[in-house]
Amino acid sequence: MLDHLGLTVSDLGRSQRFYEKALAPLGYAVRTEYAGRFVGFGGDARPTWLGVGAAPKTGTHIAFEAPDRATVGRFHAPAIAAGGRDNGAPGLRPHYHPNYYGAFVLDPDGHNIEAVCHRPER
Repeated sequence: MLDHLGLTVSDLGRSQRFYEKALAPLGYAVRTEYAGRFVGFGGDARPTWLGVGAAPKTGTHIAFEAPDRATVGRFHAPAIAAGGRDNGAPGLRPHYHPNYYGAFVLDPDGHNIEAVCHRPER
């Protein structure tokens, strides 16, 4: 349905370092860079773009699909270590649905980044 996403960030280098570590467990890596203005991260999906801007809008929520619950956990710790702020440790969120297992981290600009698995525990 979506072709790509874009986030405005205040410091491209800082955000690139954060997303490289946070998204690596989910299979995302830098795919494209444009002269210090944009960085595109991708895996099997189309890119998620980071672009430098003077006043990033916060409150954005992006959920990346994880193949299993263990991968959700592998997302959370590196994202915190890379400068993110905990916004919900890995765990079940049964108020969404019985198998909703997610973790939430605020990126350096306050964007709410999530890894989520909808599958039951194996």
